[in-house]
Amino acid sequence: MAQIPVEVSNFFLSMQAGKPGAAALEACFAEDAVYEEPFTGETRRHEGRAAIIKAMALGWEMPMLDIRIEVLGAQVVDGEVQVDWACHSPSIPGGRGSGKNRFTLKDGVITKLITTLDGAGD
Repeated sequence: MAQIPVEVSNFFLSMQAGKPGAAALEACFAEDAVYEEPFTGETRRHEGRAAIIKAMALGWEMPMLDIRIEVLGAQVVDGEVQVDWACHSPSIPGGRGSGKNRFTLKDGVITKLITTLDGAGD
């Protein structure tokens, strides 16, 4: 497994903290960052730090119970940090979900994040 850059580690720590980690999560992203995610059942694109945090805040309205994010593996491909993860929570059917995050980093912040869920295509 490749060493995970601090920017990516900070992202996962902030995500796992939920709403109390909001300021730290916001600081992980560039002002003009892009985030693509499938969590509503279709892929949505959010442009700009404020839009990204607004999208992530939806999860804080109905937080999952006892959430734990596990990094399963990481690699760098063409300058992109790819991280396979599993999310453990009794709020998830079967207690576990998994996917991949693809990070583009520049100047110490995330400029692009693409999240896919396992079984949902890449």
